[in-house]
Amino acid sequence: MTTAKKSAHRLGFKTGEAIVYPAHGVGRITNVEEQEIAGFKLELFVVSFDKDKMVLRVPTAKAASVGMRKLAEPALVEKALEVLTGRARVKRTMWSRRAQEYEAKINSGDLIAVTEVVRDLYRSDAQPEQSYSERQLYESALDRVVREISAVNKITDTESLKLIEQSLAKSPRRAGKGEVDAEAEAEGEDVQEEAA
Repeated sequence: MTTAKKSAHRLGFKTGEAIVYPAHGVGRITNVEEQEIAGFKLELFVVSFDKDKMVLRVPTAKAASVGMRKLAEPALVEKALEVLTGRARVKRTMWSRRAQEYEAKINSGDLIAVTEVVRDLYRSDAQPEQSYSERQLYESALDRVVREISAVNKITDTESLKLIEQSLAKSPRRAGKGEVDAEAEAEGEDVQEEAA
């Protein structure tokens, strides 16, 4: 078992460390174990996702290729919060195509890409309702960002959500509370997108 710990440490991952797995978000390495599969000895990271009540076993040799990574640095978290203050960028393509792109960004495990999905799909109280699929993608992306920021900053998910909401409130589109403001913003946004 000491050899398993050594090679796991060489990859930069340690038991007890929080990591990000692209398809599932923030998890924690609970153990490194060796299993024999089809006659081959395989060394595995045992990753626990408490919120989803799920355990994943990732071959240590494949950890990098599947996109498993360490938590973002605090500077990257600050950059992600800044992304939320920007104007939403919504392409003029069919929803199915945009939904695929959003899904790909969420599953990339890249904090900035996931944050862009949150920014682009966010709706304030003054804005029209989202479709069910938009809301699902938004909540999925928001959950990933909340969990990573709370893990990096060592704060609760609720505190993390407040930080995100404060950043979203600074966005130019959300500045006006009235419906007229929201419509004017939307028209202004159309012009900007066509010019881009």
